[in-house]
Amino acid sequence: MAKTDLTSDHRTLEDAHATRRYFAKFDRILGHLDQVAELAASKDRLGEVELNVLRGYLQALSGTFEALSNKYLMAGRVSTLLPKSLNIDVTDSGFPVYTELLQMANDAHQVDQHLGSLATAAELKKDMIRHILNELTTPTKLQFAMSQRLYYERLSARNLFWAQNDPQIIWLGTDNQGPGKERRRYVIHWASYDSQVNIPTIYLMLLDDTGHTALPRDEKRWPQVQSHLMAQAVSALKMVTIAQGFDRDFDDLHPKLFRRIHVGPMYSHSYTHQNGPLAGILADANGGVAGNDWALAWTVETLMSERVEKEKKGFFGSVEREIFKLNHFGGTEAETGATDVRRSLILPQRPYQVLEERNPPGFRGVRKYVVSDGGQILSYK
Repeated sequence: MAKTDLTSDHRTLEDAHATRRYFAKFDRILGHLDQVAELAASKDRLGEVELNVLRGYLQALSGTFEALSNKYLMAGRVSTLLPKSLNIDVTDSGFPVYTELLQMANDAHQVDQHLGSLATAAELKKDMIRHILNELTTPTKLQFAMSQRLYYERLSARNLFWAQNDPQIIWLGTDNQGPGKERRRYVIHWASYDSQVNIPTIYLMLLDDTGHTALPRDEKRWPQVQSHLMAQAVSALKMVTIAQGFDRDFDDLHPKLFRRIHVGPMYSHSYTHQNGPLAGILADANGGVAGNDWALAWTVETLMSERVEKEKKGFFGSVEREIFKLNHFGGTEAETGATDVRRSLILPQRPYQVLEERNPPGFRGVRKYVVSDGGQILSYK
């Protein structure tokens, strides 16, 4: 899944029209994901908090796209000014490249300085009206200044999906099993914009804590946990590799259920390169209603603990080690190191109809979330 060349699959959207159509497409797609998250949320032990966590990250992702759409609103119209054009990954992603989010994070650190150097929105509007009346030309430079003002205002508002979204913790309760045997239960969630594949990835871990100090208040363990999990937030790593490493590095933290959600790739006949049957499906769908030539992959990997074994540590002590459930005969599950892998495809009605007519083998086990013309989401296997 990882790429060796991080630039050969990039495309620069040179003009404002292509850039605006790109962001308009993603605005429609992201607007449907809340319903998809509700339909796709699992019914297991993570299900209680998973939906709220997903909604938070999806809202943040929408905010990131809103910020970038303002930043590149005048792409190709002001060639002597920066930023010029948006770079997207056209192969196995469809999203902006990782460096776009890094630059956004850098801009956010200096947002007050930038806002202080720009005229207010009200002043810019007055200047644009004055320019139109006096010069009888389009106030391109003022429009660019306004787009940058809106960009930095959106960064200042926060609630954005960053290249790294540090772990947060949710307390679920405590199980008292006798003196000195208190087990606190938490959900930890974090997210990253994977630099290798340019895809937003969300992680959730359900764990038991048997340490002396509650994990969120532990000044030693909690920073170590955060650092460890962010360092392992890489799509190329197998789920079981991440979970086993965590289990061994923290003797009093016991991961019981671990989930990774990939929001993407996004495929579009207009913007990305596809291989296989999806290319023809989206090409045919492009001949229908404008803007319906897309599909978004949504993949959920789940790893569950099957049992616990005691392992000696030191001369007299022992620690719990999780034994994770893997389907070694399931092909895909064994390759990813997960207990279960659920693949879904979100797409408009027109490409779904073409997909059903052709019925290619590779899509028969994929759940389809179909966006009707009225905006409702219908689920098909």
